[in-house]
Amino acid sequence: MSTGISNSPGSRYWRQLYRDALFEIEESKLPARIAEAEKAVVLRAQELFQAVGDNGEETEALDHAMYALHALRSNYRNLGVA
Repeated sequence: MSTGISNSPGSRYWRQLYRDALFEIEESKLPARIAEAEKAVVLRAQELFQAVGDNGEETEALDHAMYALHALRSNYRNLGVA
């Protein structure tokens, strides 16, 4: 059961930055997009850690997002672009 916290502005913010990083097509902008999304994910995770209620679903989504962002960064570096 999820609470209204997963629909809060903080939840929408990190999700938007995450999508922006995933779908960035300009290679020169990708490192900044990834860093911005990672920062938002960490900040949101800290908010949820302090929040009361069932945040398991969003916490899991944050874990998956961070994993994907790390993979995206690694792939970017392996291409020799960074």
